[in-house]
Amino acid sequence: MFHHNKRRVLTLRTVKEAMTRNPITVTPQDNIYEVAVIMRDNDTGFVPVVDSTDSKTLIGVITDRDLVLRGYADKHSGSSSVEQVMSTNIRTASEDTSVDEAVELMASQQIRRLPVVQDGKLIGVVSIGDLAVRHNYVDEAGRALSEISEQHLH
Repeated sequence: MFHHNKRRVLTLRTVKEAMTRNPITVTPQDNIYEVAVIMRDNDTGFVPVVDSTDSKTLIGVITDRDLVLRGYADKHSGSSSVEQVMSTNIRTASEDTSVDEAVELMASQQIRRLPVVQDGKLIGVVSIGDLAVRHNYVDEAGRALSEISEQHLH
């Protein structure tokens, strides 16, 4: 008797399955030098800003680009407040957001990372890379990543 060896392909349905839980965060009490060190030490260009480490209510995000353009290029010192450089118009997802919706949102908004919130509290972050590399959404997420990358090069 001949048996076919079929490989199962993992198909994600929701952001919950791909997100990084408990991401590193900063609060408004932190300064931009501390954010830069966190980015360097954790090899990331994205740090969510929460109101406090206890409540974890998402109030903004800081990207490496924010640090350069709104921080150092505007001659803010390293002791300047996180609030001076953070972005507050934040797109978010919930755990139940479908992967397709998340990819579509990232592509349409030209963003690489999406904070995941529940009742306003930060519970995770999902990146376009999480969706593209780890979970067989190479076509959709890869296209979105390509479009985002092209826009930032011009």
